[in-house]
Amino acid sequence: MAVVAVFQGPTVTRERYEASVRELTGGRSRVETPSDWPVEGLLLHVTGETATGFRIVDVWESEEAFRRFGEALAPVMAKLGLEDPPEVYPAHTFVSA
Repeated sequence: MAVVAVFQGPTVTRERYEASVRELTGGRSRVETPSDWPVEGLLLHVTGETATGFRIVDVWESEEAFRRFGEALAPVMAKLGLEDPPEVYPAHTFVSA
């Protein structure tokens, strides 16, 4: 079952997001395909500025895929001072073009 992960909060900023992308991709400045991430299983990755701050939304093919990503992401989050944990929940519906 697909899993949604939403990262948002006071420590989630565009600058920290961009730094995390560089850390996770070995220096790339942006994510262009799911294969840019350090683990397989990413179905969707969207980021943007909202009225309440920067938001990152991922959809992973399974809890296991998200867990693998979390293992790679946790040290990066700690290094960059990203202290807001994601909201994670099972997707009820996922449709892609």
